[in-house]
Amino acid sequence: QLQLVESGGGLVQPGGSLRLSCAASGLTLDHYNIGWFRLAPGKGHERVSCISSGDGSTYYADSVKGRFTISRDNAENTVYLLMNSLKPEDTAVYYCAPTPFCGYDSMPAYWGQGTQVTVSS
Repeated sequence: QLQLVESGGGLVQPGGSLRLSCAASGLTLDHYNIGWFRLAPGKGHERVSCISSGDGSTYYADSVKGRFTISRDNAENTVYLLMNSLKPEDTAVYYCAPTPFCGYDSMPAYWGQGTQVTVSS
């Protein structure tokens, strides 16, 4: 079965950057559409971004568009999320998960451990 592990989170100041990693094992990640999701304090889950397995099309939530970049490295079997110009409202636990269709904003059936991102001065 496909297993995903998130890493790369941490504490950064507003305006800073972080690069999150979603490392796959068990199966090759290039067969899957992969989404990044986050859960902020007091809020529900939000899909931040998605990258398709076919043509590599990318999708972004309006809240992060222009600041975040999703990418895929098939050799490393990893999907990344580069987060620039971070804001305090980006503070959340970030998760990655397969999704059946990037064009449809659906939530995963299961959540992993995630990685904590805290943006604070």
